[in-house]
Amino acid sequence: MRLRFKGWSGLLAALLLSGCSAQARLEGRPPQSLPVPQGIEVAFNHNPTSRYRSPITGAWRQGDDLETFVLQSIETAQRQILVAVQELSLPRVAAALVRKHQQGLDVRVVLENTYSTPWSLQHDAGLSPHIRRRNQQLRQLGWGDAVLLLQRGGVPLLDDTADGSSGSGLMHHKFMVVDGRTVVTGSANFTPSCIHGDPDDPRTRGNANHLLRLQSPELAALFDAEFAKLWGDGPGGAPDSRFGIAKESEGPQQAMVAGTPVQVLFAPHRRSDADNGLAWLAQLLAQSQRSLDMGLFVFSAQNLADALAALQARGVRIRLLADPGFANRSFSETLDLLGVSQSDRRCKLEAGNRPWQQALPGVGTPRLRPGDKLHHKVAVIDHRRVITGSFNWSPSAAHQNDETLLVIDSPVLARHFTAEIDHLWRGAELGVSRRLARKLERQRQRCGSGKAVATARLWQIEGLDLTA
Repeated sequence: MRLRFKGWSGLLAALLLSGCSAQARLEGRPPQSLPVPQGIEVAFNHNPTSRYRSPITGAWRQGDDLETFVLQSIETAQRQILVAVQELSLPRVAAALVRKHQQGLDVRVVLENTYSTPWSLQHDAGLSPHIRRRNQQLRQLGWGDAVLLLQRGGVPLLDDTADGSSGSGLMHHKFMVVDGRTVVTGSANFTPSCIHGDPDDPRTRGNANHLLRLQSPELAALFDAEFAKLWGDGPGGAPDSRFGIAKESEGPQQAMVAGTPVQVLFAPHRRSDADNGLAWLAQLLAQSQRSLDMGLFVFSAQNLADALAALQARGVRIRLLADPGFANRSFSETLDLLGVSQSDRRCKLEAGNRPWQQALPGVGTPRLRPGDKLHHKVAVIDHRRVITGSFNWSPSAAHQNDETLLVIDSPVLARHFTAEIDHLWRGAELGVSRRLARKLERQRQRCGSGKAVATARLWQIEGLDLTA
């Protein structure tokens, strides 16, 4: 049965915003309840068939409560909880970890160094604009400082400077291992903005995210081994933690979750390593026979855009939903699929850029609340194979960051992710949006027609009025 929490009902509150580009039609209505494979649960914080009361606004909202999903997993722990997550700023999660630590359980936490200092002890002066705004939001929320709670509660904690460096590319993992048998992982950081919404904007519903709970000692052992590399001998010891390339990550490893095959790859790898995540993704995409659905936060890997071009040539039906904030950047491969090029601020085009001669019709950006992001890193191949994890489809994820990339072979689970993409697809803006067309026109005027390219034919096809 699909994950449900007490008191939730199936209610869809559709959001349709105005726009002048083409809109996507929903290809299949998600059923009210879907089965899940044995040993696997999944939750989506934008799930239209569930609702919960937002801890930020107090109002009922659609979605699965990912924070409660995490708390449930913590409460089941009997001996050990290992957490490796980029950011943890949910005080209830921190307090639950402290309680387990004080009960005598082995509780350990690894964070990204940007987020490992208590925000309440920082001064805004000298902080980056992003961190300054994040701290102001958390201060305004008034929930307390999660990292400070962990520190004062005695929970052992370290970050990616524990190897003696200034930090890896990003410690971007999002996983928790409980008692060597349960793995919680997915696309969500343990933060208000990633789960419930921005603390300073009640209109938001949180970045579109998901979490999985997988019951498998075999799979948990693989995550335990990855955590051991990060942890070394712990805080205050020798600088023997390993992050980034120093981990010497292996290729894909397989485990079974109650009969369901699951493969996991921990990044990063050197560019020369044939087992790197982008090379593996290209191999997986090439196996698509009929359909490929994607929901991506970042898509900036040229080899994957080339792999999609090969699929289009074979007649595979492709749908791509890209985060609106990243889709229109000069390094985004979404532009390739739309058949356009965009220069950077120096009027330079990305090296090796290959815009498609025939634009892919199934490319869009979802209509989210202002401030929310499409944070999934998801693909569904032929309605039977799910690709997920913390791994953005980018060179940084493959070659610099500490990441998790999961491949789960399950038509039953694939239905859940297809339903999520179907839901986000409703009302999505397809093709070259007005926002993108304006940006391309401004760059054409600034850099010249040879640098920023967006043909008038494309604009006419989309019916865009650049003077509006």
